[in-house]
Amino acid sequence: MKIATIGTGPIVDKFLSALNEIEEATCEAIYSRKEETAKPLAEKFNVQTIYTDLDKLYADPNVNFVYIASPNSLHYDQAYQALQNGKNVICEKPFTSTVQELESLISLAKQKNLLLFEAITTIHLPNYQLIKENINKLGQIKFIQCNYSQYSSKYNALLRGETPNVFNPKFSGGALTDINIYNLHFVMNLFGTPQTVQYKANKHPNGIDTSGILLLEYPDFIGECVGCKDTNSLNFVLIQGEKGYLHVEHGANGCRKVILHLEDNEVELNAQTEENIMHYELLTFNDIYHSKNFEQCYQLLDYSHSVLKVLEDARKDADITFDADLLKFKSS
Repeated sequence: MKIATIGTGPIVDKFLSALNEIEEATCEAIYSRKEETAKPLAEKFNVQTIYTDLDKLYADPNVNFVYIASPNSLHYDQAYQALQNGKNVICEKPFTSTVQELESLISLAKQKNLLLFEAITTIHLPNYQLIKENINKLGQIKFIQCNYSQYSSKYNALLRGETPNVFNPKFSGGALTDINIYNLHFVMNLFGTPQTVQYKANKHPNGIDTSGILLLEYPDFIGECVGCKDTNSLNFVLIQGEKGYLHVEHGANGCRKVILHLEDNEVELNAQTEENIMHYELLTFNDIYHSKNFEQCYQLLDYSHSVLKVLEDARKDADITFDADLLKFKSS
């Protein structure tokens, strides 16, 4: 994989650190609107090319993958243009602002015979696979609780009357899409699409959610997903069954410590050796690329589509509207 990155935030730094550990994967270029914001990353990771023009990045013959870590509302257009120019795409969560946008990207990727991935760490983690392997030991599942709360570094600006991108409907921000999506992926990759979805949110006057509770109803149990950008909390996942419970300390995002409780026994499950959890999703994407396993890619896309559909239904339930909901989307 010869990758160019779009964005210069902390997530890109983390991505490039993980990329350095992947055999036969390199960063060929970094894009930023201003060259000076890209220079620190380029110097840190010895990247020789900086672009301030996206068209030039898309035209670079040395690049065959584009990693998109821009504000949420820009994901669709940037991914669409990358695919149009023959580049495979890795796009940060949330994949796109709307289901229609994602369907357009999937259609174009298949038409162009290109790979398209959502960068969601949780489902690729070894400890998450251990959860899948051991969950039947809990017996009939009755209840799931997830809490991923993190006081946003941008929240004080919101309180001062500013509108940072992460709290702006124009940029498809909010707690549900930015942070609670990890909880949703955690639950849905284990149990599939819920029967019903409800989202109760604390909303800013601009209509964006700063925190909220996502309720997922399945035939035999209920899931509760809490995501907050306006408060801190203990982050955790609890999966409760009739024969025991499973505790994920520190939240769904990293699955860093998983403890299985059965009667009086307590067993810690751990198969993760890498501190940088982005390492594992990149391993998956790299393997799919080199094996040309389009079927696995399309399975992941089908799954991401199902998650985004639930996310969109939740927004509608809470009457949260993005600017992207009102825009026409491109047809491939």
